[in-house]
Amino acid sequence: MESILKKPSPKNGGFYESAYKLFMRRNSVYVTVIIIGAFAGERAVDYGVKTLWENNNKGKRYEDISVLGQRPVEE
Repeated sequence: MESILKKPSPKNGGFYESAYKLFMRRNSVYVTVIIIGAFAGERAVDYGVKTLWENNNKGKRYEDISVLGQRPVEE
């Protein structure tokens, strides 16, 4: 039980300490990571929403309907 309650040793650190050392120690690196993360997140959300919209509206868009703009053929 005691091993569960012990704090990790400073040598091992943890995920948060590693992330701090890698990304947040210098302000310029931190701001760069935030900007790149925001750009990547925006691209991922845009791709996901566009794919979802395309799948929901397959066959319903103006480009998918071949008879639009044509005159009806009278027999």
